[in-house]
Amino acid sequence: MEQTINGSTLELSGSLDVRCIAELRTAVYRLVDEGDGVVYVDVTRVESVDMTTLKMLAVANRVAERTGQQVVLRGGSPGLRRLLHLSHLRSMLPVEPGWQPTNA
Repeated sequence: MEQTINGSTLELSGSLDVRCIAELRTAVYRLVDEGDGVVYVDVTRVESVDMTTLKMLAVANRVAERTGQQVVLRGGSPGLRRLLHLSHLRSMLPVEPGWQPTNA
């Protein structure tokens, strides 16, 4: 996984799995702590993602909501969209308006 912070957006690329979860969690929570609104997690250039990563992002969104913020996904492959839909995490992890998961 590679990451770049651009304002309130965390841009990710590569594979997101259990091996990078600690580094990803640190980056997301840092943006939430520093933010005052929406933290975007841009997964446009992500090649693969696992359930551990999506669950961590859903939990981060719940934590952010306690302070009036949100963690919002931006972009995503059809596989990621399918995983969000099938896991029912779509209701706990918002996506940027205009980006809708495809029906499985």
